Amino acid sequence: MKVAAKNRGLYAIPPMRLVGDALLRAVSEALAGGAVWIQYRAKHGADAATASALAGLCRSAGARLIVNDDPELAARSGADGVHLGREDVSLAEAREIVGRERLIGVSCYNDLERAAVLAAQGADYLAFGSLFASPTKPGAVRCAPETLTAARRFGLPLVAIGGITLSTLPTAIAAGADLVAVISDLFDAPDVRVRARAYRERFADAADHDF
Repeated sequence: MKVAAKNRGLYAIPPMRLVGDALLRAVSEALAGGAVWIQYRAKHGADAATASALAGLCRSAGARLIVNDDPELAARSGADGVHLGREDVSLAEAREIVGRERLIGVSCYNDLERAAVLAAQGADYLAFGSLFASPTKPGAVRCAPETLTAARRFGLPLVAIGGITLSTLPTAIAAGADLVAVISDLFDAPDVRVRARAYRERFADAADHDF
């Protein structure tokens, strides 16, 4: 299955320590380097003004903004979609809020049965992880690359998350990841734009790989 270019590449997730202008600058650099999706996470202080500003940056760059956990904020900020975890509202509830035009992505952890149910319910993409040891969530459930490969059967874009670095990226791509969600290896880099460009180039090198 070939996945549209806009659904393939670097899915940048800024750490929650970045707020205000610092967040916007970091996201601007990631987009300039070639990030195709951005996720806005702010569990204890998400605000519509910041989400709307991020949505504008993404539109200007031809990228997508996904809001974590909060379908209402996704809808009113002009974001392209929402990402749901196990503890969030149901996919059906989120769809009622965000409508048919926005994306709904779901965390599947290492659970193919969960992925099958959510795919049948209308999820637009499936996220699996932690694919590798994660400095952000060291206690996260681990997901074998083979699980990601098996999930290709659902016919949806797949996101790999957890411990993704330039070194582990080839394994994630070979396993079937269309997008890789990256936090530390991107935003802790000395130059966010340069690091994002390196991810873009690695995906370009793999562009002829037909899943």
